[in-house]
Amino acid sequence: MKKHLLVLLPLMLSGCSYYNQFVERMNTDTLQYQCDEKPLTVHLNNTRQQVDFIYDNQQVELQQGISASGARYTDGIYVFWSKGDTATVYKRDHIVLNNCQLQNPKR
Repeated sequence: MKKHLLVLLPLMLSGCSYYNQFVERMNTDTLQYQCDEKPLTVHLNNTRQQVDFIYDNQQVELQQGISASGARYTDGIYVFWSKGDTATVYKRDHIVLNNCQLQNPKR
């Protein structure tokens, strides 16, 4: 009996890991923007209140911050600010992606 438990325990734990990854993917929306400079793909995880995207060949993960209007995510260097179907990305208070328009928005 103990041998069976030792074999089953790792399988059960790995199943939990796959389930958690599945739930994470279910709670993440992929948003496609077309900015003046280039396209931008943003992964929005409402559960974790964060967004991530690739900029300058590096992964940027931002946590939701305070916003008077729209949704603002930041890590102290980058800011992703969206309102309605538009968004802007800042790096150290300078706009790096402007006039980003959400493609195929849900209505």
